[in-house]
Amino acid sequence: MRIYKVVFLNQGKVYEIFARTVRQGELYGFVEIEDLIFQETSSVVVDPSAEKLKEEFSGVHRTRIPIHAVIRIDEVEKKEHGPGKIIEIDSNSNITPFPNHLFDPKKTPEK
Repeated sequence: MRIYKVVFLNQGKVYEIFARTVRQGELYGFVEIEDLIFQETSSVVVDPSAEKLKEEFSGVHRTRIPIHAVIRIDEVEKKEHGPGKIIEIDSNSNITPFPNHLFDPKKTPEK
């Protein structure tokens, strides 16, 4: 069984999620991620980042992520997938978000 690890930028944070299905979206410029996998917590120690991610995506069957937000997509072994997480980007990070607005509707083209 294939499992994909998808790492992407969202609101200034790096998200790492696992899913069974990843494909090019029907909407141009989006990647569709389906059948999200969350590691069940069987211990007393709970990772707050993993719990926040699980809460944010609860009830989500399919999500679409803009292609410019994707950092990488890996196919991993089932035994290698861990809990998803949300990572804060610090000022010393080498991750730079792609510009969000390629076109500014407020600016009119020069003639």
